[in-house]
Amino acid sequence: MNGVAKVTLTREAAAGLEELPLVIHSRVLSLLERLANWPAVSGAKPLTGPLAGRYRLRTGDYRLQFRAEGQGDPKAHRPALGTPADIVEKIGHRDRFYE
Repeated sequence: MNGVAKVTLTREAAAGLEELPLVIHSRVLSLLERLANWPAVSGAKPLTGPLAGRYRLRTGDYRLQFRAEGQGDPKAHRPALGTPADIVEKIGHRDRFYE
């Protein structure tokens, strides 16, 4: 079941987006548009360890970390309550991304 998710950025993610070079900025905007089609987003990788429950998308050497809310539980066939939302928590270069 694919729907349209609301994509929001935290302050940290918005600041990271504004610091990107112009070419990368436009590529990340394309990722954000794709993210609205969650969970039908190719290339999203679930994170592990202390970041479990979050996902990342990449474009070149840059990463976008997000969490999905209101998606329901597809394994238990439970629908989501309200509008699904993807919260983008962090955007940046891979060198400093996972610190």
